[in-house]
Amino acid sequence: MTLYRLNRLFNPRSGRALDVAVDHGFFGERSFLTGIENMDAVVSTLVDAGPDAVQLTIGQARRLQSVPGKQKPGLVLRTDIANVYGNPLDAQLFSIHVPHAIEEAVRLDAVAVCVNLMELPGHPEVREANIRSILELRREATRYGMPLMIEPLVMQDNSTAGGYMVDGDIDKIVTLVRQGVELGADLIKADPSTDLGEYGRVIEVAGDVPVLVRGGGRVDDRTLLERTVAVLAAGARGIVYGRNIVQHENPAGITAALLAVLHDGADVEQGLAILAESDASHADASRAGASHADASLAGRNGASA
Repeated sequence: MTLYRLNRLFNPRSGRALDVAVDHGFFGERSFLTGIENMDAVVSTLVDAGPDAVQLTIGQARRLQSVPGKQKPGLVLRTDIANVYGNPLDAQLFSIHVPHAIEEAVRLDAVAVCVNLMELPGHPEVREANIRSILELRREATRYGMPLMIEPLVMQDNSTAGGYMVDGDIDKIVTLVRQGVELGADLIKADPSTDLGEYGRVIEVAGDVPVLVRGGGRVDDRTLLERTVAVLAAGARGIVYGRNIVQHENPAGITAALLAVLHDGADVEQGLAILAESDASHADASRAGASHADASLAGRNGASA
């Protein structure tokens, strides 16, 4: 079946995509809210920055889809909720998907939906719940022609690494990615591996299913761009970054750098130069705004004297 909605996800020039994940509030963890407290401001910034897609929840998707015009980023709708990111873990773990999630995605004009497939050490019941959700979503996604992005997430033990920490073992990643493909993924959102030189194995095992690589925890700009260049060279069709963009001091600048790497073939140094230029422009604008405010205040004070 042809999934026409993906034409709005992948850039027609490069065939690649940058999806910015801003769905962290779904999971009920306070630390996940840093940088995304004001969602109107976050979405506005991202729309101006122009990634290919923004990943949002059912409660926040309207903030993107209410923006007028045809040029805004596509919507990727997060469909499942889990409580597996705390440290310590809750006594009872769960993972559930939104009822009628695919119908909601159609109504919201999403380009795809995203669902987890998690390997959490010592908790096979979470993976079972994920598989049940995936099978239900796959049935409805087929009915409505909605692309299904499966996110194989290989996690370290929370007691030693804390919530949401990636286990970069390539063998574990390859195994879980292949299970996602077997379950009917139209897209795979995969972990980066510790040794990026081996990432071609992930692309190989996914076959003709496009792989987008998730960002994981916050890293410095050079590391982020080096990782991006490496996974694209291995054959990845895009990236799904969240905190490395929305918690960045210059979200628009890092987005511009990443888009240049994805769609224009920029290398790491060129990406860093784009970011530096954006930083300088941002600083100039801030200084100009401060000078204007000082002049206005001086004028008011003079008028009052």
